[in-house]
Amino acid sequence: MGNRMYRKEVNKRSPMRVFERSIHGGLGPGNIGVVMARHGVGKTAFLVGLALDDLMRDRKVLHVDTKNPAERVREFYDEVFHELAETSALADKMTTQLQIERNRMIHTFVGDGLSMERVRGALGYMREHMDFVPSAIILDGYPDWETVTEEQIVELKKLASDVGCELWLSAFTHREGQKKDERGVPEEVAKFDGQLSVLLELRPEGNHVKLQLLKDHDNSNLADLHIELEPNTLLLAWH
Repeated sequence: MGNRMYRKEVNKRSPMRVFERSIHGGLGPGNIGVVMARHGVGKTAFLVGLALDDLMRDRKVLHVDTKNPAERVREFYDEVFHELAETSALADKMTTQLQIERNRMIHTFVGDGLSMERVRGALGYMREHMDFVPSAIILDGYPDWETVTEEQIVELKKLASDVGCELWLSAFTHREGQKKDERGVPEEVAKFDGQLSVLLELRPEGNHVKLQLLKDHDNSNLADLHIELEPNTLLLAWH
């Protein structure tokens, strides 16, 4: 009952509904998506919402964080899940939460060098000893877009392809002085456009956060979506 309830009701608040209004329909295995926002807008909460969309469908997710300890990352998940469960009257909340924890792995590299070698090593261990192969990998806080190389981005793309998973990254936008292309994408991200399939931006507007789709694969006809998110959980706003 819990899973069916999620697909029918809880899923309505997932930020992934942005793709229901676009042509392609999602990120897709082997592809990289980037979530961009100013500092403090809620990129981590948004990425957690993306992960929950998979986890509550019984898909596996690896969440790698370079800024927060594992306990804080779990708190993010608990906060967003609690909001989903409360506002959607989720049936069998405890069973669903256990399902989320069973399908999720959290690795943190706070104050330590994150490398693809270490990520691949962790993935190999999880596959061999835990039968854990993620449908999605969240890399929150990596890479540093001001110093990242083409080789590193290609390596990320290869990782997504080799695992057969969706790979989500985050990037900062700044109030002033940051050069952007005609779409509003920062130049340090836009220069890797050939390796990136989906670009999303979170923009504070009044009491909500607007979710804007700036790139959707090869679709050149992007509509103005007017999707509003709650500022705390970055879930779709109730109207």
